[in-house]
Amino acid sequence: MASDLKGKAVVIMGVSGAGKSTIGQILAKVLNCDFLDADAFHPQSNKEKMRQGIPLSDEDRIPWLKMLRDVLREILVAINTAILGCSSLQTHYREILRSADPDYEPGSYASMVKFVLLDAPVVVLVARLEKRAAKGKHFMPVTLLQSQLDLLQIHDTERILKVDATLSPQSIVNTITSFIFPSTLTLLWSN
Repeated sequence: MASDLKGKAVVIMGVSGAGKSTIGQILAKVLNCDFLDADAFHPQSNKEKMRQGIPLSDEDRIPWLKMLRDVLREILVAINTAILGCSSLQTHYREILRSADPDYEPGSYASMVKFVLLDAPVVVLVARLEKRAAKGKHFMPVTLLQSQLDLLQIHDTERILKVDATLSPQSIVNTITSFIFPSTLTLLWSN
């Protein structure tokens, strides 16, 4: 890939069921870089709270986000690229992740850490979460979706790329690469 893939972190963000892991894994494969699933970094106590339908507090989230920031910083300092699937629902959560860039000035939003919001209607999110729960594939119950929607905070000044999460994975990934990695050639997909 092109040299613009070096030293970047792309955070695929959104509420549970938006497709962060699916899109993140595909994007990482296309870009030939690592995919990190933020859920894998949650301590067991956070997973248990969510499994019981208890929303996480900032006291639960902040240490987890700082751990993710530290992992991203190692990747950026090594001049590598990574894709992170992480809800990142509030501005101050994203500021923690942006600070993985050693040169980041808080509040400037100019960082080597870029954000992509996967946006979908509630009915789509609920259906996805119910399908996932039926398969026993995740600890996040559908009952916590509303708490995540209530937390979601996006400001235009942050320059977050918003993508329709009901599009095909191919379309979503092509949209992301064309905006964040503009020198990347058109991606060819095979069935």
